[in-house]
Amino acid sequence: MDFIALQDALRTIVAGRIRTGQLTGVALARKTGFRQAHVSNFLNRRRGLSLEAMNRVLQVLGLSVIDLIEQAEINRRATVAPPAEGAYSSVLLVEPQAAIGQPVITRAFVLEVLKFKQSFLRRLRADMASARQDWIRFVLVKADAGNGLAMYPRMNAGATLLIDRHHNSLRPYRRGVPNIYAVAKDGEMLVRYVELQGSHLLLRPQNRQCPLTAIYIGEGTSFADHIVGRVCHVSFET
Repeated sequence: MDFIALQDALRTIVAGRIRTGQLTGVALARKTGFRQAHVSNFLNRRRGLSLEAMNRVLQVLGLSVIDLIEQAEINRRATVAPPAEGAYSSVLLVEPQAAIGQPVITRAFVLEVLKFKQSFLRRLRADMASARQDWIRFVLVKADAGNGLAMYPRMNAGATLLIDRHHNSLRPYRRGVPNIYAVAKDGEMLVRYVELQGSHLLLRPQNRQCPLTAIYIGEGTSFADHIVGRVCHVSFET
């Protein structure tokens, strides 16, 4: 919902109150400090309102911005907090772009909700190279064809990957076993082994027929900015 849509919603509310006798244009102009012509031009779509002017109208009407948004839109964008049920926790299966860029997940990006044992999730150790305490920790994504090929036979296309977004350091989780990471590159998610070489993050595939990928770490940025999280569980598509 954009600013124009919010103004249209406010216009509809004001017109409705005038029509039902709860308000007059003169009274609204007096209470907001606007000229009556300003109110008339707004109601007749000849001009819009500034943010400050909208705020003054909302205060006079006893409303907030939330009152201008349809309930269906609020529900669609509401943050989803996966509930715990008994011995199981719910983990959200989302589009890769949501896992990359959204600390919290809204309903619009949730594909499915799957269950994992709480005892398993609690055993997983977080390791944050940059603060992410306010991020939903665990998300699920499906491996696409490119990632399935690059990491075959560790995973295949369609495999479900459990990603710990509170693990964005490069320290090995288990001694002698390289971590598999989900990494953001140009808005896409790549699943690879990762190592830092100078000013580049090197993404190594399991399948040697697939190319090595490098991400330049610019000045003032950190390798951790590119790490979506550690892949801590893979459920194979059969």
